[in-house]
Amino acid sequence: MKLEGIRTWNGHTDLGTATISWEEGSLTAVAPYPEDHFADVCVIPGLVDTHVHLVGNAGPGPSDYSTWPLVTTVHEQVLHGAAHAQQALRYGVTTLRDLAADEAQVALKRVFDARLLRGPRVRAHGVVGMTGGHNDLFVPPAVAQRKPSADGADACRQLVRTWARAGMDGIKVTTSGGVLSMVGQTSWRNYTLAEVNAIVDEAHALGMLVAAHAHSEHGIQVALDECFDSIEHATQMTAAQAEVAAARQVPVAPTLLINEAIAKGTVPVTVEAMDKAARLVAVRDDLLRHAADVGVRFVLGTDANGHHVQFGDQMAEVYRMSEVLGYSPTRALEAATSDAAAAIGLGESLGTLASGYAADFVVMRGRPWEDLKDLSTDNIVAVVCRGELVFGELPC
Repeated sequence: MKLEGIRTWNGHTDLGTATISWEEGSLTAVAPYPEDHFADVCVIPGLVDTHVHLVGNAGPGPSDYSTWPLVTTVHEQVLHGAAHAQQALRYGVTTLRDLAADEAQVALKRVFDARLLRGPRVRAHGVVGMTGGHNDLFVPPAVAQRKPSADGADACRQLVRTWARAGMDGIKVTTSGGVLSMVGQTSWRNYTLAEVNAIVDEAHALGMLVAAHAHSEHGIQVALDECFDSIEHATQMTAAQAEVAAARQVPVAPTLLINEAIAKGTVPVTVEAMDKAARLVAVRDDLLRHAADVGVRFVLGTDANGHHVQFGDQMAEVYRMSEVLGYSPTRALEAATSDAAAAIGLGESLGTLASGYAADFVVMRGRPWEDLKDLSTDNIVAVVCRGELVFGELPC
């Protein structure tokens, strides 16, 4: 198949008018073309969201974010996860990385890869967290059935190996507390250095990337010192830490919209969560803008879960990144496509429109690399993933 004579931004630069050809899920050619057949539309790579949580209520009406997983069967949760993934795909997000995965997300990944169901590409990271840590505190204390936790270096290594056996692509570690935990503060330390070192060492030995959930200065420092592969949130990153992160080009997902929504109470949250988020947001923008100015590598990561941030808010997140970080339209788009793909280890196959890369792209009205306001879900004409039209109609 091909699109002949369409304005193309390839994940890095404006190619002008080009012809895009693809077959069996891969691009076979992206070549210049002398005429513009579609003056009002363009093509960009599919977006890559490096931080989501697929399993949550995808149905209509309100639900409690913390209790819904406790009163819903795993089988039903998988179907809700599939609905979330397909909703993201409809809005131009062709790759998702789930950072609190278990066997449910691995199942979704395999089903989508086998094309049994239509869906985006999924990467799955299992969480290694301590008893009473951020991940553990999503469940009320009186509830016995909890997600796995690990304490001590040996137990941490074992949980990494368990997740590897389950088919995970990577590991997430909480090195600080979090906003949505039922108790605790973002400043709380999660894990000792000996435990963190064991997790990172074991994951890297098994070829798995390691992401750090880190809001606090201490949590960010641990992620830098222990050579994590990405940092999630990084809300209180200091100037000194920004210099280190920039020099190492560690990917950072700032998850802007979710913390703003929680801080303002525009989504259902507890008063405690609102207070924690408000204190973070109050200092965040100046710190992250400085980090961007010195070259910290920010990439798209929304923390979308279908409750606080929707699967479809990714383009709005990219626009908010441009506002907070001072990114140009081109740099913001790179952060959501080619650089985001590279951040999750897929830069050689995704996120760029070039021969041999995945045929994942979005046909849109406008020129978002010139005016980022054009990067709107209202402007989506068609979405192609794995070489298949999954939404809309291709121009002809």
